[in-house]
Amino acid sequence: MRVLPDVAAIDKTFDYAVPHSWSSADRDAAVRVGAMVRVELQGRRVAGWVIEGDVEPSVGMALKPLAKFSGLGPPEEVIELARWVAWRWAGRLSKLISQASPPRMVRNLPAPIVDNVATSPSAGLESAFDRPLIVVRHPPNASRSEPAIEAARHGPCLIIAPSVDGARRVSQDLRRAGAEVALLPRDWALAAAGGRVVVGARNAVWAPIGDARSIVVLDEQDEAHQDERNPTWHARDVAIERARRAGIPCVLVSPAPSLEALVVAPLMKPSRSAERESWPALTVLDRRSDDPVKASMLTTEIVPVIRDAADVVCVLNRRGRSRLLACSSCGEIARCAEHDVPLRLDDAALVCPVDEATRPVVCANCGATRFKNLRVGVTRVGEELEALARRTVTTLDGPLAESSDRDVSGLMIGTEAALHRAQRADAVIFLDFDQELLAQRYRANEQAFGLLVRAARLLGSRSKGGRLIVQTRQPDHSVLDAAMHADPARLARAEATRRRALTQPPFSAEALVSGSAAAEFVGPLRGRIGIDVRGPLDGAWLVRCADHQVLCDALDALPPVKGRVRVEVDPLRI
Repeated sequence: MRVLPDVAAIDKTFDYAVPHSWSSADRDAAVRVGAMVRVELQGRRVAGWVIEGDVEPSVGMALKPLAKFSGLGPPEEVIELARWVAWRWAGRLSKLISQASPPRMVRNLPAPIVDNVATSPSAGLESAFDRPLIVVRHPPNASRSEPAIEAARHGPCLIIAPSVDGARRVSQDLRRAGAEVALLPRDWALAAAGGRVVVGARNAVWAPIGDARSIVVLDEQDEAHQDERNPTWHARDVAIERARRAGIPCVLVSPAPSLEALVVAPLMKPSRSAERESWPALTVLDRRSDDPVKASMLTTEIVPVIRDAADVVCVLNRRGRSRLLACSSCGEIARCAEHDVPLRLDDAALVCPVDEATRPVVCANCGATRFKNLRVGVTRVGEELEALARRTVTTLDGPLAESSDRDVSGLMIGTEAALHRAQRADAVIFLDFDQELLAQRYRANEQAFGLLVRAARLLGSRSKGGRLIVQTRQPDHSVLDAAMHADPARLARAEATRRRALTQPPFSAEALVSGSAAAEFVGPLRGRIGIDVRGPLDGAWLVRCADHQVLCDALDALPPVKGRVRVEVDPLRI
């Protein structure tokens, strides 16, 4: 047996023999490709996985026996898929197989389910499962469980949601529809037994699903589908490859499909009337005539909304009290002398955002102690909002914004995390949407539109009367045009034209390389035909190629270097 040790510093395999004593205990039958074992390695016992069976040892070599059979692991097809992902995203195979392994040791599997199908009426998506790969544009306020239930009507399947909470809600809807469900990671053994609808978040793409009839990725545009750790694999792309290898349909579902999905699969659209009804009415407040320094973030148009609506979410993606300060006397911007970045005001002190070093609120140029806010943060706007609305304001800034321990309602202000915390809203107000539209990221427009999708889901359909309000100096932007017409295709067409002209993904392949040894790592790539290496910028190098085949082959052929290197293939936020 060829074993891959679960040791971070070792990226090679070793051959071992199955002990003769295991035959009587029937353990040798369980020791197949994917099995989790323990082996003797350099004087200690370590965990590992069997990744090849029936390996012939070299002549004259005596193999050590396996020390222990720990439990069942990923099936052979998942091991092979992990090999492809390790190449595609320039990562270690052991990390990927670890993510595909059960959270607890599994020695035996329960009985499989026979004829497990959902009994709910069809959602009108039958034709989506007639193609090997398709993108379904599902309106934001249509039931997110409908595509999953439709898949379950065809038999066992794999459903991948962007979050754990989302997976849990889909599994509940599937059970109500009459399907037997295995919810990952808890029900790994049930999934491996077969016959069930397997549901989970991103890591569910590695689930054992030998008898699945289809794979469905919900909200494929959501960035949560991409792993932030190295390797930075994306569940959508892994699901597409897995379905192709298994010969089953893969359905990508999204209210605003990403360009990465649209360039590889045909699009199935809802009717225009259904899509328009699913979006709330959008109000765009044009701020081009307002003084950019003196004008308040809280305009007169939103005052009736924040005072009268029951549940209001105000979004401003700037934490703290102030993100840009100018001396009231001399006009000098408050900057960190060491890092040359603007200081922010927190708790009566000036704070450097790089190392959190503090200094007194004193102008370094003239010694004055009074500053004016040129770019206020959530905390400061929350104070002004409370005074203007004459009601209590919940400020979602810092750890509270990411916490889900408490339900929040009423008048709220926070970063985009507030859109995750709130359960519903009568109004959602983006106080400075230009911050999203002008972000220096190639996917900024898609990400900005994604925020509008989240807001639309909080507000409900158009008939419910919820108000989506955007303050901007770019009222004619393609993102707002698409939301105004409830037509994501308008944005997709504009984005495709722009990115193709700039040779940005998905019309090229990129990898961001950083770390102490990054310069040495990318050195051999410079000057090679078909490979463009840019940098360093902020200690990172951008490697760009025409396609992933060229990029991944080039990265795979690089020799190892001493020192830390992080490779992010398909980085989302650059």
